[in-house]
Amino acid sequence: MNIDRRRFLATTSAAFATGGFFSACSDKPQESSADAGGSGPLFQISLAQWSMNRALRAGELDNLDWPKLTKETFGIEAVEWVNQFFFVEHETLGYQPKDQAYLAEMKKRIDDLGMRSLLIMCDRVGSLGNPDATKRTAAVEGHYAWLDAAKFLGCHSLRVNAASDPKLNPERQADLCTEGLRRLSEKAATYGLNVIVENHGGLSSNGAWLAQVIKNVGLDNCGTLPDFGNFYVARNRGNAEQWEQEKALYAGDPAYTEDEKGLAYDRYQGVKDLMPYAKGVSAKAHDFDEQGNETQTDYVKMMGIVKESGYRGFVGIEYEGNTLGEVEGIQKTKALLEKVFGEV
Repeated sequence: MNIDRRRFLATTSAAFATGGFFSACSDKPQESSADAGGSGPLFQISLAQWSMNRALRAGELDNLDWPKLTKETFGIEAVEWVNQFFFVEHETLGYQPKDQAYLAEMKKRIDDLGMRSLLIMCDRVGSLGNPDATKRTAAVEGHYAWLDAAKFLGCHSLRVNAASDPKLNPERQADLCTEGLRRLSEKAATYGLNVIVENHGGLSSNGAWLAQVIKNVGLDNCGTLPDFGNFYVARNRGNAEQWEQEKALYAGDPAYTEDEKGLAYDRYQGVKDLMPYAKGVSAKAHDFDEQGNETQTDYVKMMGIVKESGYRGFVGIEYEGNTLGEVEGIQKTKALLEKVFGEV
């Protein structure tokens, strides 16, 4: 571990103990772009397309048919698209949207059903915190076509990742991600769109780190998409040597706890860190007990944090379990959210 990393970890640990350093991250909640305020319900339910990723990848469900399934099977009328299901690959820009005719058909399906597109989740479009300036610029510009697509579909946000070289110290990664996110957010502002970052592995799964990055960007249209479950900064995938190398990058930081799945940041603290900047919320679910409660996340506690932050708007179901089928898993997550909405 280099000296800069030790200094950063020492500062972070002290901040958790005293409420300093990152405390400014929770000073000013930002209004959700999804129906904030008003006299309607505090929360509404949307569906993240990744919840049906197995069926989509297996060819059992077509991307164009997903909105109809969402409305008719689940009674949900707002969707969160995933770019992995309607892309073409570009040599330098990564995943890019299919052509305008295809996007027009997507929009027609949504409009005909009286539904709403809320956001597009973008992956594999390059690293916005790449230390190579040329590749970082390619990542920024690789998202431009997705801004076009999001605007055309009527979305309020583009979900991106804050990723850099994990071997760099946290401060340097933060600087690089801040620069890439700021450039993309400035472009998104010309479309009237938000750029929102999900906790999605690496340092982005450290809530305090990601909140500081968003604060450093300093633009109203750059925010977060807190996910209830994505708080592993490193995953143990069964290769002992690789696991030792990956977790060594975070050695000495008391913010993390090791379990059989990997190295985790506290999920409740993480959501609390990120909610001041939230423009959406992702309700991750895997398994349920006999009472219908999610076994890894206390939904009452988590939605209490969401409500306390002042957020009002859509909460997106993202079912990722393997025990239940995708349809049943989504149904159980929806039933749980509806129950919890009445309790918080």
